[in-house]
Amino acid sequence: MKAHSCSAHFKTLLCLHFLFFMLRPLYAQTTISGLILNKKNHEALPYLNLTLKKLPDSTFVTGSLSNEEGRFTLSKISPGIYVIELSYLGFKNKTYPLVVGSLSDFLDLGSITMEEDAQSLQEIEVLSKQDEVSSKMDKKVYNISENTSQTGGSVLQAMKNLPGVSIDEAGKVSIRGSEKVSVLVDGKQTALTGFDNQSGLDNIPASAIEKIEVINNPSAKYDANGNAGIINIVYKKNLASGLSGKAGLAVGLGALWIKKENYPTVQKQYQFTPKLNPSLSLNYRKKKVNVFFQGDYLYTETLNKNEFVDRTYATGLILHQQTLRNRNTEFSTIRSGLDWQWNDNNLITVSGLWGREKILDHGDEAFFNADFSERIRFWQFLEDELKTTIMGSALYQHKFKQAGRVLNISYNYTFHRENEKYFFTNTLPSYVGSDAFKLLSDEQVSDFTLDYQRPFKYGKFESGAKFRRRSIPTNMQFIPGLNSPLDTNAGGWANYTETIPALYGNYSFENKRIELEAGLRLEYVYVKYDVNPGHNTYVSDGYTYQQPFPNLRFAYKINDKNRISCFYNRRVDRPGEVDIRIFPKYDDAEIIKVGNPALNPQFTNSFELGYKLFRKKAYLYSAAFHRITDGTIARIAASVGNSPLIYSVMQNAGRSYNSGFECILSNEPAKWFGFNFSFTAYQNRIDSFTVQLKYPVSQTLGIVSQEMVSGNVKLNGNFHLSNDFDIQLALVYLAPDLIPQGKIDKRFSADLGLKKTFQKGKSELYLNASDLFNTMVIRKNIQGGDFSYISSDYYETQVIRVGYNYKF
Repeated sequence: MKAHSCSAHFKTLLCLHFLFFMLRPLYAQTTISGLILNKKNHEALPYLNLTLKKLPDSTFVTGSLSNEEGRFTLSKISPGIYVIELSYLGFKNKTYPLVVGSLSDFLDLGSITMEEDAQSLQEIEVLSKQDEVSSKMDKKVYNISENTSQTGGSVLQAMKNLPGVSIDEAGKVSIRGSEKVSVLVDGKQTALTGFDNQSGLDNIPASAIEKIEVINNPSAKYDANGNAGIINIVYKKNLASGLSGKAGLAVGLGALWIKKENYPTVQKQYQFTPKLNPSLSLNYRKKKVNVFFQGDYLYTETLNKNEFVDRTYATGLILHQQTLRNRNTEFSTIRSGLDWQWNDNNLITVSGLWGREKILDHGDEAFFNADFSERIRFWQFLEDELKTTIMGSALYQHKFKQAGRVLNISYNYTFHRENEKYFFTNTLPSYVGSDAFKLLSDEQVSDFTLDYQRPFKYGKFESGAKFRRRSIPTNMQFIPGLNSPLDTNAGGWANYTETIPALYGNYSFENKRIELEAGLRLEYVYVKYDVNPGHNTYVSDGYTYQQPFPNLRFAYKINDKNRISCFYNRRVDRPGEVDIRIFPKYDDAEIIKVGNPALNPQFTNSFELGYKLFRKKAYLYSAAFHRITDGTIARIAASVGNSPLIYSVMQNAGRSYNSGFECILSNEPAKWFGFNFSFTAYQNRIDSFTVQLKYPVSQTLGIVSQEMVSGNVKLNGNFHLSNDFDIQLALVYLAPDLIPQGKIDKRFSADLGLKKTFQKGKSELYLNASDLFNTMVIRKNIQGGDFSYISSDYYETQVIRVGYNYKF
C-alpha cells in the first residue's frame, strides 16, 4: 500500500514538473536552507552530504555539505520539481521531493532528522519570485533597457508607456485614474520624487534606472500613503567582481514644428530645443568591499507650457488668454556608496546622493477681449528656481544562519532646499508695474527603520518599525511694485512639522492550491502647521490620527497555468506641505493657486479581484478594482464678485469612487517579435458636496455630483531583427476623463525606437522619437459657479533623440 502511494505521488510530481518546465522563464531563483539533526538525541549532523537532482530524469543540479552546526544552503535554484538526497555514514539515506512555488525568495525546510528506519517521502514546497509580472499579482516590473522608444529621456517619459499608468501635462503620474501615487526610490521615499506629492520625475534621467515597479496593492511593509498604489524606481547597481561600469551620451531635439501660432505680442515659442544627457556609472567589487558611483547630467530646453484659454463669465465677459513658458533646466546628480560585508552574515552599506536642479522659466501671458481688438493685460515673468538635495543613508544587515532570515536596520537623512525667485512685469492699459516674490523652503527628514523577515516551510513572516521626523520651515517675501496685484498680507512665514511612528506585521502562507497574505500597519501621525500671526486669512492648524491599515490577499491556484487572487487594503493620502501652504502662487496672472492648512487626510478602501493565465512566453492578466475614498482632496476653483480672477484652493471634497477593469496581454509568438497590450477602463464618480472656502474671502460653494467613464489603451510592439537590431513601436490612447469641476479630453501619441547592439552587447546605438505625429494636446473644460473656461495646451511632446552606451 505504501509503495503504491509513493508511486502515485511520484507520478503527480512528474506532471507538476512538466507544467513548471513550461513556466520556468517567468521565475527568478530560490535559496533552500535547513538544519540536519540526529533524531535520537537531536544533535547536529555536520558534513552531511546533500545532492539536488531534477525530475523526471534525476539530472544532477548541485550538491553541498552541512556545516559544523548541521546547517546547509542550496542557492540559485530554478523552479521545477526536484529531489534532495541526503546521505550520512551510519544513517539511512533520505529523499525529499521538492515543488517550487511562487511566494518567497527563500525556503526554510526547518529541522530534518536522520534515522535508521525506512525512508519516508515528504512533499516540501519551495517558493520563488517572478521576474516580470509577479505571480502574486501584487506588482508589475518593467526593465528600462527594454523601453527603446524612450531611451535617453527621463523617468517620467519612460513611465508613459507602462500599462495602467498615465501622465498629465503637469507631469503628474496616475494609476488607474488616480494621481494619488506614492513614488519611491530604491524602496524609500526621497525628496527627489517627493515625500507626499510627486515631484522631479521629469528631471531624473532614465539612464540611471534599472527598472520600475508598479505596485497596485502594497503590503503593510510599505508606508500607508498613496491610495492608487506605489511606483518604485530602482537605480542601477553592478554586482560583478572587479571594475565595471557604463558610460553613455544622449542628445536630442524637441518642438520640431509649431502646433499653434501665438497670439499677438507674445514672445517666440522655443523651437528645435536641445537635450543633452551624459551619464557614467562605475562599480568596483573586490572580496568583501564593493564601491559604486553614478553621475548624471541632464540639460534640456523645453516649451514647457503653451496654453490657450477661453474664459466666459456670468456677467457676459469673455477673455482669450495665452500662457507661454519657455524653460531651461539643468539637473545634476551624484550618487556614491560603499558596501562592506565583513563576513557572510553581516553587511554595512553607506551611501550618499547630491542633486542640483536649476530651472529658468521665461514666460508671457497675454489677455485679449472677445474679438481680439484690445489687449487687456500683458504679464511677462521670469521664474528662477534652484533645488538642492543632499541625502545620506546607512544600512546594517544581519543574515542569520537560517537562509532568508534577515534583520535590516537603516537610517536615512534628507535635506532639500527650494529657493524660488519670481519676477514679473504687469502691463495694463493705464500703467506698468514690476513685482517680485521670493520663497525659501528648507526641508529636513530623518527616517529610522527596522525590518525583520523569517521564512517558514510554507511562507514567511515580516515585521518592523519606522519613525519619521520631518520639518519644513518656509518663508515667502512679497516685493510689490506699482498698483501691485500681489496679496502682500498673505506672505510671511510658516512651519510644517510631521511626526510619524509606525509598526507593521505581515504573514504569508502557501500550499499547493492556496496563497494567503495578511498584514497590518499601525500609524500614528501628528502634523502641525504654524502660520505667521499676521496672515490675513489663515491661522495655525494641523491634524492627527492613529489608524490601522490592514491588507489582505487570498489566491487560489486552479492549476499551474491559472490563478485567481482577491485583494483588500486600506490606504491614506496625507496632504502635502504644498497642499496646505498658505502663500498664493502667481504662476498664472488670473488663476491664483493657494493651499489650505485646514486640509485633512483622505482615506481609501480598495478592493480587487484578479485573474492570471500563464503560457509559454505569454501571460494574460486581468483585474477588476473598486476604490472608495472619504474626504477626497481636490482643487476647487471659485471667483469673487465681478473680478476676473479665479482662485484655485485645496479642499476636502467629500466621497468619491473609482471602479474599473484592467487587462494586460503579453506574448512572444516568434523569436523576432513580441508585444504587450494593455487596456484599462474605469469610472470616476464624485458625490455632490458643499465646501467653505476661506481664501481670499469666506464663501460657501456647492458642487454637483460628477461621473464619467474613462480609460486608456497601450500597445508596445518589439521587433528583434537579425544582427542585433531592435525596433519598438509604442501607441498610447487616453480617453476623456473626469477632473474636479470638469473634464479632460482624449489624447493620443505614438513613439518609435531603434537600437543596434555591438561587441556582444557591450555597445549600443539608439535613435528614438516620442509623439511621432505631434498629436498630444491637453484640452480641458471647467465649469465654475459663475464662470467656465476651455483650455488647450500645445506644450512640447515631440522629441527625437540619438545616443550611445558602452558597458565595460
